[in-house]
Amino acid sequence: MVLTEGSWSHCREAREPSLGKTGAARGFTLLEILLALAVIGLLAAALTTVSWHLLGDNAKTPEDTFWDASREARKIALKNERETHLSYDEKGKQFAVTDGTTSKSFPLPPIRGLTVDFLAAAQGRSSVLIGGQLVDTHTIPSVSFYSDGTCQPFRVQFRSGGPAHVIAIDPWTCAEVMKADDNAY
Repeated sequence: MVLTEGSWSHCREAREPSLGKTGAARGFTLLEILLALAVIGLLAAALTTVSWHLLGDNAKTPEDTFWDASREARKIALKNERETHLSYDEKGKQFAVTDGTTSKSFPLPPIRGLTVDFLAAAQGRSSVLIGGQLVDTHTIPSVSFYSDGTCQPFRVQFRSGGPAHVIAIDPWTCAEVMKADDNAY
């Protein structure tokens, strides 16, 4: 078959239906435009969220560091199936997790005058009034996390110039004990 000038343009129109007799290209449909805008919106939302997390103020508090250390202590106790200890190193200003073979430290952010103490679970046995605030003075050197996912009942006390902030820990869940007003609607 021999192609002539006229038959060539007829083949081109059959292959490219978007070109009319004038040779002008067809535009986008409304559906294509809306889909493109939806994809751009999703990408913008994802990038905004990621950049907010990267650039946001993610400074850890001493309580955040304590929870990281206690989660790690519980995880190590469960994984290695042995008792794991969580302690606070006053000199190094860090929490230390150890099970005899594995050790991990969790440094605290630099806060002037910060004191962290582990206290026995029973409250009020050895409290003193310091600067108008009731502070427990009978501390324990470390707390234990067991291989069944439980821990010894204890409290952790944070002080830095103001009133002491005490968190009671539930021995079954190793989470904060809820207060009566915490579950108010």
